[in-house]
Amino acid sequence: MKALLALSAACLLPLAHAALLPTLDSYNVVWDTPSTDVTGTMPLGNGDISANVWVQDGDLLFLIGKTDAWEENSINCKLARVRVKMSPNPFAAGNPFRQELRLQQGDMLIKGGAPGSEVTLRLWIDANQPVIRVQTVSDQPVSQQVLLETWRNEQSVLTNTQVSDMFKNLYGPDPYPTILFPDTIVQGEKDRLLWYHHNIKPENDPYEINLTLQGMQDYMKVIPHPLLGRTFGASIQGPGFAAADAKTLNATEARKSHLFSVYPLTTLHPVTPDQWKAKLDEMIAKVDAKPLPEAYNAHLAWWKAFWNRSEIHLAETNPANIPADGLSPAFTISRAYALCRFMNAAAGRGAQPIKYNGSILTVGTPENPDHRRWGGPGFWFQNQRLVYWPMLAAGDFDLMEPWFRMYREALPFAKMRCQKYFNHEGANFGETVTFWGAEVSGHYGWTRPFESRPSPLCECSFLTYYWQNNIENLRMMLDYVEHTGDMEFARHTLMPHADEVTKFYDLHYKRDENGKIRFDPAMSLETWHRAVNPLPEIAGLGTQLPRLLGLQESLTTADQRERWQRILDDLPPIPRGTKEGLPVILPAETFSMEANSETPELYGVFPYPVFGIGKPDLEIARNTYATRKNKNTTCWYQDQVQSALLGLVDETRQGMIARASAASHSTSRFPAFWNEFNDWVPDVDHGGNLQLALQLMLLQSEPGPNGKLRVLPTWPKDWDVSFKLHAPGKTVVECVYRNGKIETLKVTPASRLIDVIKPK
Repeated sequence: MKALLALSAACLLPLAHAALLPTLDSYNVVWDTPSTDVTGTMPLGNGDISANVWVQDGDLLFLIGKTDAWEENSINCKLARVRVKMSPNPFAAGNPFRQELRLQQGDMLIKGGAPGSEVTLRLWIDANQPVIRVQTVSDQPVSQQVLLETWRNEQSVLTNTQVSDMFKNLYGPDPYPTILFPDTIVQGEKDRLLWYHHNIKPENDPYEINLTLQGMQDYMKVIPHPLLGRTFGASIQGPGFAAADAKTLNATEARKSHLFSVYPLTTLHPVTPDQWKAKLDEMIAKVDAKPLPEAYNAHLAWWKAFWNRSEIHLAETNPANIPADGLSPAFTISRAYALCRFMNAAAGRGAQPIKYNGSILTVGTPENPDHRRWGGPGFWFQNQRLVYWPMLAAGDFDLMEPWFRMYREALPFAKMRCQKYFNHEGANFGETVTFWGAEVSGHYGWTRPFESRPSPLCECSFLTYYWQNNIENLRMMLDYVEHTGDMEFARHTLMPHADEVTKFYDLHYKRDENGKIRFDPAMSLETWHRAVNPLPEIAGLGTQLPRLLGLQESLTTADQRERWQRILDDLPPIPRGTKEGLPVILPAETFSMEANSETPELYGVFPYPVFGIGKPDLEIARNTYATRKNKNTTCWYQDQVQSALLGLVDETRQGMIARASAASHSTSRFPAFWNEFNDWVPDVDHGGNLQLALQLMLLQSEPGPNGKLRVLPTWPKDWDVSFKLHAPGKTVVECVYRNGKIETLKVTPASRLIDVIKPK
């Protein structure tokens, strides 16, 4: 029956463009058996608080995540694991079972029990308030027990430190032990379970050592310590529940309905545990003042508005390509797209950005649910960006705010660092940074104190001169302003970033005998550790400086415009050469010391659109793509994004089929918990690449309010599709394409219709 339903949904998809809800419902994830372990979790979230939910061995379990739960070592922690037991047990072996993630509602339904004794649980994390709700309705009275499970129960030493952990040494023993401090389980609470983690000042303070190592200890006077005193935890409580002990909450009687709630809270410094508790009680009172039905309706309204922002729905037209289970490649890709958007919405509105290595949806290891490969403190730009690029066309602008906020708040650090390291104005962020802006300690290197270093730059040769991220973030900010028209963002986020980053590029590099900037010493991404005039910097500045010059003059100054034009005039040419007898783009004018597997020469396609459909020298870019060394359909490799921008239909389709396939999530039951690949599970930049490539197959928008809108530029004729996507100029493009033809095309505002270029 499941196969028939899935097949019906996939086949009917093109016929039901107006019926958004049934189409979205077809992507709901449904399991008819419990999971065997924590690799079988389903995600929930409200943008700041998450839950990984599963049923195992007769119990309901969920791990609680939060975007700002940073402990003393800047490791993002799970708050705890919650276990729910019921009697009679509806999830006992042999009973009917159903667990469904409902995308439209942003909730989860879990049903178990024989007919006449069925129990239904609804779990939802309020989209508008900081609370997890667990509601139970049953045919017969059941008792319910809620158990708090923690693992940070005593002080310990983290033995398997990861690359970005604060005391990790990449080339020898860690200089200090990474001490993990215990949570506090509050005793004596009569009707609730209460616990918290309060960050103390360790003997070896990771934050202070991180700054001192990099010669930036004066920055401690600029902002408060971002970790010290931070307190995070939660209360579990509900009507008709009483605490049996500090970790056990029991329903006072068997009933046909139960409700308990989890109220997570993080407070920043300076705060005491008593102050945190008082703030929590105040928050709980405020949350519970809203009647539950009213809160749930508001929650549904938020998710409805979210899904109405944009959509992409695919269908396979050739019956031969639809397997017996009904999950055609086209359906699988569009389901993956929707699930990735859901996961970003579940984790993308908090105090900190979505982390590339698992978001707040990780499950860790059996020994340590807080574990993630590469560690907690570091944000890798090359990976992070791919989570955020698709949010523009999706219209998920609110989810981008934490990302931009992190860089806005860290800009004073980057300015101070630039002055100290290079003795000139400007700002440049490293490729791998903490949320306060400093480089990851292990990358910076532990060989000697700052004062005795021959160079202030990081010792990790993969990152020493890897700074193009500053230009790419500039492009993302410009795109955000063009999509939203947000002038406050332009003034307070875009312009400060643009001003300082362009100062850096103007002042840092010398001009050659021809008056051209000579980017040297430099790198071409992580692949070529020695490069002169790398393609990403030249293409990046060459494409983004004209956009800065095109901004309304009220946003800019004469000095800025003069600087931008000067840099633009002084840029060296795009490096070109031959490969396999074909004219190609090169990664740099000169390059050596190959050490990684990116394709920097194709940064002239994305993220910097020098080459592409409708642009000069398209064949040179296609030659470059065809002769590239590194080919991949996983993780941060952006092959499908670039092939879509080059109009390579079959190449892009096959890459997308592989990226969305079951093999890409083979280590997890949930079909968008992508394997760790180069990161950790779920590899959300793998999903971001999938989202962005799919969008670019459907719509390629040129910058500006009157830029060309290329509809279906890289679309297979035998895939039907309906989509609604956003473009610059606060534009929305809606299209239905069926049987090789565009059936409907709507552009809002209608004045933008003249900018549309349809496929030949």
